[in-house]
Amino acid sequence: MGERDIPEDWSSARRTQSDDVTRLFRMEKSASRSSDVPATDSSYKSVTNKNKSNSKKLTFNSRSQENIPPNGNSRKLPRWLTSWVLWTFLLAFVPGTIGFMAMAILLKLPSAPNCPSIFWPLASASVRMHCAQVAASKESVKDLLQAIDLVKNLPDSHPLRSQIDGYVEDWSRGVLQLADESFQGGKLDEAIEIARKIPEDLSASKLVEDQIDKWKLTWSKAEDIYKEAEDEMRQRRWQSAFMQSAKLLRLNNKFWASTKYEQLNNLIVTARADGEKLAKAERFAKSKNVDTILKGIKLAQSIGKSSYIYQKAQEAIPEFGLKMLELAENKLKQKDADEAIYIAQKIPPISGIESETADFISLADAQRNAWTGTVSGLEAAIASAEQIDSNRPIYQKAQKLIAGWQVEIEDVSRLERARTLASQGSIGDLSAAINEAKLIPKNNPRAKEARKEINDWANQIQIIEDRPFLERAEELALFGDDASLKAAIAEASRIRRGRSLYREARKKIASWRGKVQRIEDQPYLDQARSLAYNGDLTAAINTARQIKSGRVLSRQAQRDINEWQAEVSARDNWRRAREVALGGTPNALSQAIKLARRVPRGTALRSDARIAMDQWSQQLFDIARTQGQSDIIRAIETAKLVPRGTQAYKSARQQIRTWRDFLNPPEPEPPVVEPLNPQPLPITGNTL
Repeated sequence: MGERDIPEDWSSARRTQSDDVTRLFRMEKSASRSSDVPATDSSYKSVTNKNKSNSKKLTFNSRSQENIPPNGNSRKLPRWLTSWVLWTFLLAFVPGTIGFMAMAILLKLPSAPNCPSIFWPLASASVRMHCAQVAASKESVKDLLQAIDLVKNLPDSHPLRSQIDGYVEDWSRGVLQLADESFQGGKLDEAIEIARKIPEDLSASKLVEDQIDKWKLTWSKAEDIYKEAEDEMRQRRWQSAFMQSAKLLRLNNKFWASTKYEQLNNLIVTARADGEKLAKAERFAKSKNVDTILKGIKLAQSIGKSSYIYQKAQEAIPEFGLKMLELAENKLKQKDADEAIYIAQKIPPISGIESETADFISLADAQRNAWTGTVSGLEAAIASAEQIDSNRPIYQKAQKLIAGWQVEIEDVSRLERARTLASQGSIGDLSAAINEAKLIPKNNPRAKEARKEINDWANQIQIIEDRPFLERAEELALFGDDASLKAAIAEASRIRRGRSLYREARKKIASWRGKVQRIEDQPYLDQARSLAYNGDLTAAINTARQIKSGRVLSRQAQRDINEWQAEVSARDNWRRAREVALGGTPNALSQAIKLARRVPRGTALRSDARIAMDQWSQQLFDIARTQGQSDIIRAIETAKLVPRGTQAYKSARQQIRTWRDFLNPPEPEPPVVEPLNPQPLPITGNTL
C-alpha cells in the first residue's frame, strides 16, 4: 500500500521519508533476511511474490528446451532459429535483464505503512519509527507523546536503540517547548499538566520539575508584583504603582510582560483618575460651605465599586458627612438652631452616620424650644429630648440637658417676673427687678442670662441718674464763649468713670476743651503770621512757639514754624553764597554754588539762586579756558568744579575730553606690511 493510502488525520506528515528512516528500513530488512524472520509489511510480500513469478518463468523455459527430441528427427527449424547472431544476442540480453530486475527488486524502497491500521504488537521497529516520525511531524503535544510511546518501549538491545533515544529526547524537548508556549500564553496549569505528561522513565523528565519550578517562581513573582501595584494604587501612590508595573516587563513571560502589563497600566490610569476625583472631593470637604461639602460627597459617591479607590472613597464619605454635622454643631453653639437643623437635614443618607444625624436634629430641635426662654418652651424641649433612646450615644447629653431644663423652669418664672417689673422703667422698678434676678443661683442655666439683664437694668438706672448733668452741660456750651464752655466741662465732669454715660460725657468734654484752646491760642497764631508777612520771621517763630504741644492749634503752629525756619535758612545760605562768590576764585565760585544749592525748593529765593549758579558755573568755565592757554592740567582741574545740572556743565565736560586727548594722543597704528609674493622657480629640463 502506497503513502497515498494514509488516512486524513495523518495528512500533515511528510510524504517523503528521511534518510534516517530509509536507512532503518534497510537495516531491518537486512536483519530480517539474515535471521530468516519473515517480514510483516506489505513491501516485503510484494518482493517475494515477484521473485516467485520469475522463477516460474525460468522453469517453463527450461522444460520447453527439454521437450526437443534428441534424435534430431523433428522437423527442420527455421533459419533464424539457427542463427548464431540471434543466440548470441539472447545469451547477452536475457541474463542482463534478469539481473537488472533482481537488482531493482532488491533496491526498491518499501511502501509507507498505513500507520492507523497497524497492529502494533507485531509491528517492526522500522514501522514504529516511521509512524512515530509521521506523528511527531505534526508538532502537537498529543502526537509528540504518541511518537514517544511508539518507540520508547523497544528493547535496549535493539540495534536502533541509540538513534531512537535521540529522537525520543528531541520529541520530549518538543513537548516541553509546547508546554512553555502555554506558560508564555498565561496558562500555567496547562503548561504544568503538559510537562508532566512526559514519561518519567525518560532522561528529559529530569528537566520537567526544574522547568515547572522556574515557571512557578516566575508566576509567583508576577503575582507579587501585581499585588504590590494594587496596594500602591489603593494608597494612591501612582508613581510607585507605575514603577511596580514596569517590573513585569523584566519577567521571562510574554503574558505578564504584555497582556497583564497593559491591563495593569490601564487599571493604574483609571485608578489615578478616580484618585484625582477623590482628592478634589477631599478639597471640597475642607470648605466651610455646606453646598461645597455636598459636592465633595457626590463626587466621592460617583467612584464605582470596581475602582481600587472605591474603598477609600467609601471611608471618606462618612467623614465628609461628619464635616457637615460639625458645621451644624457650630451653628448650634452659636444658638442658631434653625440653621443647624437646616444643615443637618441636607446631609445625604450615609451609612454609619444616619442615626447620629437624626439624633442631632432631635436634640437641636429640643434646644431651640428651650431657648425661647419660656416655661412652655422648656417643657416642650424636655418632652422632645425624652424621645431619644437610651442606647444612643447622645442619650447622656440629652439627660443632662433635661435635668438642667427642669431646674431652669423655676428660675425662668423668676426671671419673667423681674422682666415684668423692669418694663415699668422707673428707678424703683428697675432696682426691684435687679433684686429679683439676683435670686437666680450662679450655677443655674439661666444665671448668665440673668446677669445680662441685671447689667442692662443697672445701666438704665445710671442713665436716668446722670442724664440731667449732661443735658445741663450741653445747654451751657451753646453760648460758645470761654466761660460758658468751661462751665459745661465742669458740669459734664460730674459723671464718674464706669458710669453708662461716661464715654459720651468725655467725648463732649474733649470737643468743648478744643474750642476753649482755639479761643485761647488763635491770637498767638494770628500775630505770628502777621509778623512773618512783614518779614520778621524770627519774631514770628518765637510767637508761634507760645502754643504748647498737644493743643488744638499746635500742629498748625508747628507747620508754620517749619516753613519760616526754612525761609530763614534759605536767606542765610543765599546771603553767604553771594558773599563767597565775591572772591572770584575757582574755589570761591565752587563754594558759592554749593551754598546756593542749599536754598530749599519752593522758596522765593530758589529762582534767584538758580540764575546765580548758572552764572558762577560759566565764570568757572571761562577761568578754565583762560588757564588752558598756558596750563592745561590746571585748566582741567578748574573745569571739573563746574557742577552737574548747570548750563556750563556739558561744555566743560567736552572741553575736558579735548584737553585730555591733546595731552594723551593715541598711538599711531603700525604700517601695514604686505606679504612678498615669491616668484616661481624656473622649470629646467633636469627637474623631476
